[in-house]
Amino acid sequence: MPAVGRTLAGPLRPAVSLGFVLAIWAGASASGSVNEALFPAPWTVVQAFVEMAEQGVLAQDLAISLSRAAIGFAIGAALGVTLGLATGRTAMFQTLLGPFLTLMRPIPAIALVPVAIVWFGIGESSKHFVIAYTVFLTVWFNTHHGMQYVPEIYIRASRSLGASRLREFVQVVIPAAAPHIVAGLRLGVALALLSLVAAELTGASSGIGYRLQEARQYVRTDRMFALLIVLGLAGAVVDQIVHRISRRLVHWEQA
Repeated sequence: MPAVGRTLAGPLRPAVSLGFVLAIWAGASASGSVNEALFPAPWTVVQAFVEMAEQGVLAQDLAISLSRAAIGFAIGAALGVTLGLATGRTAMFQTLLGPFLTLMRPIPAIALVPVAIVWFGIGESSKHFVIAYTVFLTVWFNTHHGMQYVPEIYIRASRSLGASRLREFVQVVIPAAAPHIVAGLRLGVALALLSLVAAELTGASSGIGYRLQEARQYVRTDRMFALLIVLGLAGAVVDQIVHRISRRLVHWEQA
C-alpha cells in the first residue's frame, strides 16, 4: 500500500472522503455554476437541518422511521432465517418453496406498496410489510446459500464421531453457515433502511419519507438534502453497530 494510503487508513479515511466531497460541493456552489434551487449549497442544507431540528420534527420523524425499520427488519429477518434453515437442508422444503421464493426476489419493494395498502390499509402494518418483505428475501437467500454450502467434510467428521442429527445441525451446520447468515442480516439492515422511504409512501403522516414528500411538494431541496444526509448517517451508524455485533457472533471466522 502506498504511503499516502497507509496514512489515511483506518478511522481517518471516511473523514477524508467526506471532506473531499464536501469541498467539491462547496466549490461548485460558490462558483455559481449550479442552480441552487435544484442543488443547494452545503451551508443552505445546514440551515435547513437546524431549522427542522429547532422545530422538533427531525428527531421525532427519525425515531418513527427507525422504529418502523426495526420492526420490519425483525419480522423479515426471523422469517428469512427460519425458512433459510429449512430450505437449505431439507429437500422437501427446497422443492416446495425454493423456486417460488427465487421468483419473488426480483420484485422491488416499491412495487408492493399498492398491494400493502389494499391488504393492510395505510396504517403501520402496511409499512412493516413492505420493509419485512425486502429483508426477508435477502436474509432467506443468504441463509439458504450458507446452509447448502456447508463443507461435506464437516458432516462426515461429525457423523464419524457419533453426533446425532440434531447435535450435528446445531453444533456443526449452523456455525459453518453462520458467516453467510450474519452477512444476510447485515445486508438486511441496509435494505430495511432503503425500503423505508418506499414503505412510508403508503399514506404516512410522519417519518423521514413523509418529510421528503412534503419537501418535494414545496420544492424545498435544501430540506430534501438534509433529510437524505440524516438518513445516510443513521444507516452508517446502524451498519457499524451490526458489523461489530456480527464480528463477535462469528469470532471463529475472524480467527
